Parts: sequence; C-alpha cells; structure tokens
Amino acid sequence: MRILVVEDEKDLNSIICSKLVKEGYNVDACYDGQAALDYMEAENYDGAIMDIMIPNKDGITVLREMRNAGIQVPVLFLTAKTETQDIVRGLDAGASDYMTKPFEFSELMARLRVMLRTQNQVNENVITCGSLVVDMNNRQAIRDGKVIDLTVREYAILEYLARNRNVVVTREQIRVNIWNIDDDVNSNVIDVYIRYLRRKIDDNYEEKLIHTIRGVGYKLEC
Repeated sequence: MRILVVEDEKDLNSIICSKLVKEGYNVDACYDGQAALDYMEAENYDGAIMDIMIPNKDGITVLREMRNAGIQVPVLFLTAKTETQDIVRGLDAGASDYMTKPFEFSELMARLRVMLRTQNQVNENVITCGSLVVDMNNRQAIRDGKVIDLTVREYAILEYLARNRNVVVTREQIRVNIWNIDDDVNSNVIDVYIRYLRRKIDDNYEEKLIHTIRGVGYKLEC
C-alpha cells in the first residue's frame, strides 16, 4: 500500500517514513500543504498521515480541497493540536482518524491499519465522484442523495467510467468492457448511451461530471 506522509518537521517526517517502510508500506513524503495536494493529484494513495500545522496550506484546508476535488484518500491527522474543538474540526473536515503528539508508533501503526482496512472495504463496494455515488452492492447511482433510475447497460457504462474516474477512456475500451465480443456495436451506439447517461446524471446539476474528450472518448471527472 502507498502512503503519503505530510509533516513539515523533517526529522519526524523521516522517522515516520522509515517506520512505515519497515512495516512494508510504499511511502512518499512532503513538507507543506500545496505539495500534499500536488502529490494527491499526481498519484493514487491508499492513505495519508498529515499534520495540521503545515506551511502554505494547513492540513484542514488541504483535506477540504481534496474532498472538493473528489479525492477520497483516507487521512489520519497527526498533530500537536489537542483541544477537543480541534479534534472535532479535523474529523468534521473529513479526516478518518485524529492522533495527537506526542504519540506511540505502535498506536500510530495500529490506527493506520484500521483506517486502511476500513477504507478498502468501502472502496470495494462504493465509488464516490463529487456528489455522485456509484453503489456496486445495489447497482445504483445516487446523486445528491437521489437514486437515479438507470437501465442495466447505462449502469454498466457508468460503473466503468467511475472505476476509471478522472481517466480518459476510449469508445473502444467502453465497447470491449461492456458489450460481448460478438455484439455489433459501433461508436454511435456508445455515444447514444452517453447522451442517455448525461440526461440522467448531469442535466439537472450545475456541475457536469461526464466530459467528452474530442477525438478520444469520455471521462468521468471529479
């Protein structure tokens, strides 16, 4: 699993990273909030350990911007801010867990394992993209809390786009993954289904999630 450590105290950052590597994690490190966002946008992480009091953008701001961008990586805040109001603020911002300094590494590792285990269970069943939730257990699409009525084929295409969110997929990739190999399906048919999905997923919302990449294909962007 890949973990991002965001801690501006470089010695502590290095110690945390070394401990994680010994525990078998792949680790990246950075020292300020803007760098954390850049890393999150560039790589796929399973989790993050983040201080709140970091330069450029504090941890709370980073987490809120991550969530607004549709980045659902679980975050464990590790911080010297110990007041109850700080803990509540961090959890309300979307943190999965909150630990205060000083701390024991054994507890940090245990909390990290629980956070990642919980997130993996969720990720296997639900994909979130902005205000859209694709529930693979119930084969449902939900936007802003409203269940969207989709046909079997529409749902299959949406789930494929959701699994590849923020990545451009070609019409041929959609055809190969959704239709049987012997089905006579051309790009026009796929375009028609995308129009159906747009009407149901995007038409009633200011934020559009399904985007056409001219000459290439489509992307569910969040």
